[in-house]
Amino acid sequence: MTTEKVIIANLKCGGCASTIISRLSKIVGVDSVEVNQDEDSVVINHDGSISRAKLVEELRSLGYPEATEENGLLMQLKSYASCMMGRISLV
Repeated sequence: MTTEKVIIANLKCGGCASTIISRLSKIVGVDSVEVNQDEDSVVINHDGSISRAKLVEELRSLGYPEATEENGLLMQLKSYASCMMGRISLV
């Protein structure tokens, strides 16, 4: 098993976490996803068949880039949309 820890930007609440967990868990080979809001981190355990770049790109597509990447207005707007979808799924 391989573990990747990604420090991300734009993580705001449980809605964000819900969306991240839901989307990453759908990737074939992913065993578990944990989101730590205090650390702004996502820990992904997988079978080793998935590259870190693919996981980071999936997070980025949701509006949660790595903390070291550019985080412009479009990226922030994507994260708000992802957050809203996550909040809806929590209800």
